Amino acid sequence: MPELPEVEIVRCGLEPVLVGQRFVAVERRRKDLRFPFPPRFTERLEGASVNRVARRAKYLLAHLSSGDVLVMHLGMTGRFSIALVGSDPLPWSAEKNRTTNGKGSVPVILGDYAYDHGGHAKHDHVLFRMSGGADITYNDPRRFGFMLLIPESELEAHPLFADLGVEPLGKDLSAVYLAERAHGRRADLKAFLMDQRVIAGLGNIYVSEALHRAGLSPKRAAGTLTKRNGAPHERAERLVPEIRNVLNAALKAGGSTLKDYRHADGTPGAYQESFTAYDREGEPCTKRGCAGTIRRCTQAGRSTFYCPSCQR
Repeated sequence: MPELPEVEIVRCGLEPVLVGQRFVAVERRRKDLRFPFPPRFTERLEGASVNRVARRAKYLLAHLSSGDVLVMHLGMTGRFSIALVGSDPLPWSAEKNRTTNGKGSVPVILGDYAYDHGGHAKHDHVLFRMSGGADITYNDPRRFGFMLLIPESELEAHPLFADLGVEPLGKDLSAVYLAERAHGRRADLKAFLMDQRVIAGLGNIYVSEALHRAGLSPKRAAGTLTKRNGAPHERAERLVPEIRNVLNAALKAGGSTLKDYRHADGTPGAYQESFTAYDREGEPCTKRGCAGTIRRCTQAGRSTFYCPSCQR
């Protein structure tokens, strides 16, 4: 499932074709995705303009002139393709954008999350036509994604958002915050960091990478981030900047491509080429002076990659 960097890159791709534009027409081709569409979905969107496009955790939020917020989640195979009116969206299987040598408009596809299904049109579930000349298609073979419309005044109290933790790239994430939330917690450190009620948007890949960079075992108790008096332990002081460093590096590299992600211009993300732990089972640790080997274990049904020599 896409994590914070990949969703943020999709947000950046959608922003220029949504903000300031009006929904001219909306076509919903089925009654549900993971959840049923909200009542009067098309009617509430058509005629509304997009004031801004934001991200909270792994959710995309289009704030509308109507006072509603269009909440979108990509699930595992959701993708947005954007094409200029009068041109055909290209499937990612083409591995390139078509050029027209000045003989018409050029298709542009942004923010594509798709398993190798070729973008078959039978999985095109929602179509948006925007006043600025962009056609936006949401394609989702497995239908784990969803779209909701929530009044902006009710957004923070909505069950999806009420209990979300701090944004890892925001000022609220600090060693003091982690110590307060971790105090007395016996859960393993990896599960603690992946708890969306603690930090919103972190997932399996970037938690594994941040823990390896910080030299902390994913198996240690979360409470060890805190001293007996409740103050942050040196481990927490070390961990916070590494969380930010790994996320910023992933954003700069265009996210991580395993088998289901392409970013705004159709090229794959490149951060997987910089993994120090994730998906490197049996390979030597890359830390200077460490002779360890990356291992894999399973925690809460998810694969964890770590170096038992330098992560303590």
